[in-house]
Amino acid sequence: MSVADAPPAAEVWNTTLTIVYLNSATIATPINLVLFSLFALLVYLRFRPSTPAANLPTAPPPTVFRIFTPPQLLPFDGQNNKPVYLAVRGKIFDVSPGRNFYGPGGPYANFAGRDASRGLACGSFDAEMLTEDLKGPLDRLEDLGQEEMEALRGWEERFGEKYLVVGKLVPVGHAEAEPDETK
Repeated sequence: MSVADAPPAAEVWNTTLTIVYLNSATIATPINLVLFSLFALLVYLRFRPSTPAANLPTAPPPTVFRIFTPPQLLPFDGQNNKPVYLAVRGKIFDVSPGRNFYGPGGPYANFAGRDASRGLACGSFDAEMLTEDLKGPLDRLEDLGQEEMEALRGWEERFGEKYLVVGKLVPVGHAEAEPDETK
C-alpha cells in the first residue's frame, strides 16, 4: 500500500473510535455484568476468612486492695480455684498470672499464700525460710545483710513491674487488720 492509497487520518480515527465503542458496548452488556458480579462473589467467598472474629476474653473480676494478716493470706495459695498471692516486704502481689511458678506444683509453691521475703532475700525456697507462727509478729528481716536486702529489693521491683499489688500484710491484732472472716 502506498502513501497515496492510504485513507485520510480522519477516516482512520473514526474507524478506531467505532471499534473501541463496539468493544465497550459488547463488554458492558447486562449478561456480562451479571456474570462478572457472580465471578466477584465466588472469588470473595473463596478467599474470605473462614473463622469468625475472635471473641475477647472476659475481664477478671476487679480486685480490691485490702489488709491481710498471715492467717488471712494463707488460703490464697492457688488451690480450690483461688488466686495466688504472696507477700514481699509487706506488699501482697497477685502472682496468679505466674501460676505455673507460684501455684500448686510450681518451684515457688511454698511461697504461695505466705510472706516470701526471707526466702527470696536468701535465695532459698525451703520451708524453713517461712514464718512458722502465723499469729506471731511479722519477720522484720533485721538480721539480713546488705547483699540479701539488695536481692530482696530486686525481687520486689520485679514483682512490682509484673504483678498487681492487691494488699498489705500486717500482723494479727494490728489496728489496720480486717476482722478474720474464717471465724
